[in-house]
Amino acid sequence: MTVSTATLTPGAHAAPGAGAVAEPDDWAGLLHRAAQADYDRWLSHITPAAGCRYPIQLAGRSRTADASTGEILADLDTARFPDGVLYTACGNRRASVCPSCAETYRGDTFHLVRSGLLGGKGVPDTVAEHPTVFVTLAAPSFGEVHTAHKTGKPCHPRREPHICPHGITFSCLRRHESGDQWAGQPFCLDCYDHFSQVVFNAYAGELWRRTTINLRRAVGRLGKDYGVKLRVSYAKVAEFQARGVVHFHALIRLDGVDPADPAAIVAPDPRIHPATFEHTIRQAAASTSFRTPAHPDQPDGWPMAWGHRSIDTRQVKLTVRDTDDSGALTDGAVAGYLAKYATKATEETGHVSRRLTHETVGYHADMHTHPGRLIAACWYLGQLPDGLAYLDDDVSERIAFQHRWARLHRWAHQLGFGGHFSTKSRRYSTTLGALRAARRSWNRPDPEQPPTEPTEPGDEPDILTLGQLIFAGIGWHTSADAQLANTAAAQARERRQAAREELETFPP
Repeated sequence: MTVSTATLTPGAHAAPGAGAVAEPDDWAGLLHRAAQADYDRWLSHITPAAGCRYPIQLAGRSRTADASTGEILADLDTARFPDGVLYTACGNRRASVCPSCAETYRGDTFHLVRSGLLGGKGVPDTVAEHPTVFVTLAAPSFGEVHTAHKTGKPCHPRREPHICPHGITFSCLRRHESGDQWAGQPFCLDCYDHFSQVVFNAYAGELWRRTTINLRRAVGRLGKDYGVKLRVSYAKVAEFQARGVVHFHALIRLDGVDPADPAAIVAPDPRIHPATFEHTIRQAAASTSFRTPAHPDQPDGWPMAWGHRSIDTRQVKLTVRDTDDSGALTDGAVAGYLAKYATKATEETGHVSRRLTHETVGYHADMHTHPGRLIAACWYLGQLPDGLAYLDDDVSERIAFQHRWARLHRWAHQLGFGGHFSTKSRRYSTTLGALRAARRSWNRPDPEQPPTEPTEPGDEPDILTLGQLIFAGIGWHTSADAQLANTAAAQARERRQAAREELETFPP
């Protein structure tokens, strides 16, 4: 048993150059740091956060002891460390914020997804034989937008183009490429339904939840037809389209149920064809719909459903190529695809910001841009109506409104979407926490901590951790330290890549 009483308390932000000698330029700072006697020790100390753009600095002391004997097993005092602080990576999953931490998150997500396809990391290898479908669920249309077609065809060619009441012709003969500034932009900002789009973003998670409920019921009925019990497991990521609406990519696997061991992951009945499972998923998604709670501007709520032509399913097959002759996706292609989008957010729309406040929303709610109007729609729908703000007898109604709609203020920087970008069902595969714990145990232990004697199974001591770590700042002390840390991280990545290539060329 491990009992921890270590606390993390806020402290003052460290100034950019706190604890370091001011240098006239970066070259002088590099030479100054590299010439210090404890430079190698500093490099070893910052290794866990070397590639992080905004590492977190912690200061304080922590002791680990055996609760039964009182023996001190480890003593961590940041005063003995270089710079007097402990550096830890920020752990941000967004590549636009911290590429290094996002790459770690992407790698963890890749292994999490792939272990649910091929097995390993606590998942039996037999899952490779389970029917698996890659599903894409997107939103309906909220207005005509410029489109970048993968085939390279023109955006919206029209023989008789429609002209909106604002005088905009809904026709475009350009061939937009991926990343084009016009891709995802509405033809007419005034005709586009920005309110419905941000409401869809806000309730997309609920729509997915109801879809999974319908799917589990449909799979249960399918199992009854064959006289067996079935269940589904999935891994899902959210992605923003260029038009600023969220859609989901999911990897859904069909599992059987062993009555003797319900927690075990077993193969489904072989009589169930993968195409039957794929058809069941499409029907469950197409039949899922509901209306959102009432809003003062929409008493009946907004309808929620997946787009009529926005439900795409493809079977996953375990082949060595990215796609096989039938067009089915492979395990590597799917895992890499899901992991890539787990590190992205609103970057595709051209908008990136931190959480907005009443003081900062005005800088982003630009009514002349599409993302600006989406942010303005979030802020308008999320504001408390005047009648509810002052009447004491409407307390319950005011609380209900705040619970349902005021969250649009909190997630306005995400264009209304407040859900998780990466989720999975419990039995799909391992967890991110387990992967991170395995990485921590694999890494070389801190040389400041003495090694502990191995113990027999069942004879582990009760561990008590006492101490206080204070938040001391964010970032590196100097820009020279940041350059040295990033260089060390880049060299470590190159060595790991060379080792992988060597093992692939000359396997053991």
